[in-house]
Amino acid sequence: MRPVDLARRHGLSTQAVRNYENAGIIPPAHRSRTGYRDYTTAHAAGLAAYLALVPAFGHSTGRRIMQAVTGGRLDEALEYVDDGHSLLARDRTTLRTVETALSHFETANPNAAAGTRPPHSIGELARHLTLDPATLRAWERAGVLTPQRDPRGHRQYLARDVRDAELAHLLRRGGRPLGTIATVLGELRNAGSIDALAKSLDRWRRDLTSRGTAQLYAAGQLSAYLDSLDGSVRTGSVPEHGPH
Repeated sequence: MRPVDLARRHGLSTQAVRNYENAGIIPPAHRSRTGYRDYTTAHAAGLAAYLALVPAFGHSTGRRIMQAVTGGRLDEALEYVDDGHSLLARDRTTLRTVETALSHFETANPNAAAGTRPPHSIGELARHLTLDPATLRAWERAGVLTPQRDPRGHRQYLARDVRDAELAHLLRRGGRPLGTIATVLGELRNAGSIDALAKSLDRWRRDLTSRGTAQLYAAGQLSAYLDSLDGSVRTGSVPEHGPH
């Protein structure tokens, strides 16, 4: 197969194909007596696998997976795949946690952030929540709260901080660990409001679904690439020659 034929099949330039070969993403091409590259069905399967891995795991991880498979290091490639699946699972867990917390937020409807009253001091906020100031300082160290400081270095809890503290208190009563609460409130702060967070969660869920289906498709393409290579790749030994 000529380079241009392989490139056209995958919507790539011939230079891109050569770059992937030089990077070890696909095996070295066979060379004719005159030095022209001759690609095989294995190269086509390799390009298809790489192009499927990118939306599933990202460019960097997809490249590492292909370099490992092409180099005969199957266990290394599978570790990268496992890490990608684990990351997706963790993201799903975080999403469920935020969604659960959001339902509590809407039920509790914390309203201390309303109005234009002056900032709370740490003592005032602690009394408002019936907590010890040391607890608020611990929450700050964990990234749950992010109060500002006045010129003298005293903490100032603005309306947003009071809202975050109330929601953190709610989640702590529900047994959530500080690390999880920090993640939830970080998402809330990035979104700007509870309503905006609810909308962002819908986009987040769609993104996770896309990644999950992309990983399923990539697994099939990667398996097809493995089938096209020398059988020794599946046993973890490095083939001495490229595919025939």
